[in-house]
Amino acid sequence: MNLRPYQSEAVAAVYEHLRIRDDNPCVVIPTGGGKTPVIATICRDAVGPWNGRVVILAHVKELLEQAADKLRTIAPDVPVGIYSAGLKRKDLGYAVTIAGIQSIYQRACDLGPVDLLIVDEAHLIPPDGEGMYRQFIADAKVVNPLARVIGLTATPFRMKSGPICEPGNILNHVCFEVGVRELIVQGFLSPLRTKAGLQKVSTDDLHVRAGEFVASEVEDLMDKDALVDGACAEIVEHTKDRSATLIFSSGIRHGQHIVEVLKSRHGVECGFVSGDTPAGVRGAILDRFRSGTLKYLCNVNVLTTGFDAPHIDCVALVRPTMSPGLYYQMVGRGFRLNPGKADCLVLDFGGNVLRHGPVDAIRLTTDERGEGEAPAKECPQCHALIAAGYQTCPECGHQFPEPNRQKHEAQASTEGILSGQTTREEHHVSETTYHVHMKRNDPAAPLTLRAEYRVGFNRYFREWVCFDHTGYARTKAEAWWRARSVEPVPGGTEEAVELARAGALAPALSISVEKKAGEQFERVVAHRLGDKPPRLDGDEGLPEYAPAPVGTTYGIPDDEIPF
Repeated sequence: MNLRPYQSEAVAAVYEHLRIRDDNPCVVIPTGGGKTPVIATICRDAVGPWNGRVVILAHVKELLEQAADKLRTIAPDVPVGIYSAGLKRKDLGYAVTIAGIQSIYQRACDLGPVDLLIVDEAHLIPPDGEGMYRQFIADAKVVNPLARVIGLTATPFRMKSGPICEPGNILNHVCFEVGVRELIVQGFLSPLRTKAGLQKVSTDDLHVRAGEFVASEVEDLMDKDALVDGACAEIVEHTKDRSATLIFSSGIRHGQHIVEVLKSRHGVECGFVSGDTPAGVRGAILDRFRSGTLKYLCNVNVLTTGFDAPHIDCVALVRPTMSPGLYYQMVGRGFRLNPGKADCLVLDFGGNVLRHGPVDAIRLTTDERGEGEAPAKECPQCHALIAAGYQTCPECGHQFPEPNRQKHEAQASTEGILSGQTTREEHHVSETTYHVHMKRNDPAAPLTLRAEYRVGFNRYFREWVCFDHTGYARTKAEAWWRARSVEPVPGGTEEAVELARAGALAPALSISVEKKAGEQFERVVAHRLGDKPPRLDGDEGLPEYAPAPVGTTYGIPDDEIPF
């Protein structure tokens, strides 16, 4: 099984982190982007070249089964045990143990010394206190104080406490991150379309407890006859030509109401699963849905993580949530590609897109009710939910009125008013990472260095530097390098990335970004740089250990264990 380019970069980033830092890394890959192959590859290398022992932790049996399947494909010779009450296995003594956290959290000492603890859905590790994950990790470190933790998640944040990677947390640094929009553009995730429900609800009277709307109040609000009737009518209308619709309801009573209305008013069969559904019944319903014999499936909080049905091409949110992570996980059920699937339609009856923003740019806020300027808006003509900056709806062409005059006068827009007009903004850079970029579907194309500049919490700008090209592009790359480094100009992209990751380049303190009105992407056009670092130690200034191309052991000698 060949990894996708970004998956290979994620593996290399983990190994680099383990070599050069003493804390714990986290990999951020969107739902449907394939975290499990990354986990399986790390396990293969840890057990093979480095003779280590690994535990994979997850909270639902579907994730455990996925990890076992990928390990059998990627590393068929690696001994794998499963420790999960739900899967009726309690294997011990294996090189890799795939474990349900509910079953294993008090049994870390029974496993013996473990080198790597890999946590899938790592945002579930609590920021403080005890909890099952923290107890297991603490006990495992008693047996082996040098054990390292690797987290993987699609949502590296919690609504109440912010980013999951902080100096005092279990996970300390995001070593690799790839975004939803980037994977959609590259063809690895399904495009999304979003519409708001015609029936509107107000959550102003709902109380918030522990960062989420009170569940009983939400169900009472959403279970009104008019809202259920209207939502079901819209769902049926919008999904006539779609293959599979997954519905999220606000509670069991509400979900059963939706199922009944779909059946009695529209002649549509809709399955229903909740936490109370017996395992055998639930499995049979999910099998029918996956096979395509059941088109509609309604659930209550059970199909947000670990559920894999790539043919889902409509997700209906018939519930509001204050949790950006839950919102992302619900929409993420439609991210995966499938033959014949053109896109995934998200029908939002709970105001979630307006509350949290697009899934590739979720807004986090310390305000418990999330009030403030909306990150998205609804088109009054076609009800598409679009980014707040649009003046023309990209779905139907509706022209929005000019913004409020007082607000317009208080702050000028940074967007060009005429097509082709250029605007420029400067951004402080908090982190810069360097990657080997391979052009998708064109293996003969020259490699390029991709520099990624992080600005703000989760916003990135990218720049491509063409060391493997010739002519003017190569000349520009040489000038770019000399402005940042006292090292000789590299002969190619892979060498440039090795040196950059080893610390050969001056830090970028800020970047200037230009955008032309009407164009989709910005360009990095200027940099404010720090001091050039001194020459690197080692032969000819090369780093002692540098990541090698995909398919090798990433430049790490067999006797140099990275954990």
